[in-house]
Amino acid sequence: MLRALLTPRMVGLHLLLIAVLVSFTLLGRWQLGVFESSGKPRLAADPAPIAIADLTQPGKRVDRSTADRRVTAEGAYDAAHQLLVPGRAPSVEGDGQGLWLLTPLRLDDGTFVAVVRGWVPAASDPATAVPEGRVTVTGRLQPAEETDTVSRGVLPAGQVSTVSTAQLINLWPQARLRDGFVVASAQLPPSAAKLVATPAPTEAGGFSWRNLAYAAQWWIFALFGVFMWWHYVREAAKERKRATAGPPVPVDMV
Repeated sequence: MLRALLTPRMVGLHLLLIAVLVSFTLLGRWQLGVFESSGKPRLAADPAPIAIADLTQPGKRVDRSTADRRVTAEGAYDAAHQLLVPGRAPSVEGDGQGLWLLTPLRLDDGTFVAVVRGWVPAASDPATAVPEGRVTVTGRLQPAEETDTVSRGVLPAGQVSTVSTAQLINLWPQARLRDGFVVASAQLPPSAAKLVATPAPTEAGGFSWRNLAYAAQWWIFALFGVFMWWHYVREAAKERKRATAGPPVPVDMV
């Protein structure tokens, strides 16, 4: 049996089987990876920035259809009503130890939009100073946060725990305030505060079931290769056994 498996022809067959198993297994794993990746969230369309005045109106809520849109806004900051939002990170995702700079921006039509114009590690940071004069802000529009009904303790004057339009209307009573807030990604003239990062919008991916079928197909081919290898090995063993057994002994007729 062992000699039958080690003939040059059978050794070549063994090497061919190894090559088939390795290549078909890797091809199947590649197709499985494509299938798994197809279900992950992917970047959604990210249109060019649009003027905030064309996207929101005072008294009109910002919903998910307009959230995460890139917008531009031009006007002047109202330094007297700037607020600090503690417990925030230099990203919209997660909590942190610093503060957001929340400043009302007065647009040319007299309405206001809340702008998170940056992040500072401490309230005493010089970057909290509001720039004077006209500014142009580019950023992403975010829906208003829910008003924090759970007390975090008494906050210092000039600080709020959430960016809530309902709360800001009471704190900025003179302003015709647009809903939501803009997280600035760029400002002219540039801001001294660290800009708050916002992730690009994503959308749910759909599984590519065809690639899963391709993966199963490659692995079935690999199993078929094992079956054919076993078939040829068995036939070679039988042939070797017949060759070593010699011709059959004739039986004398009586």
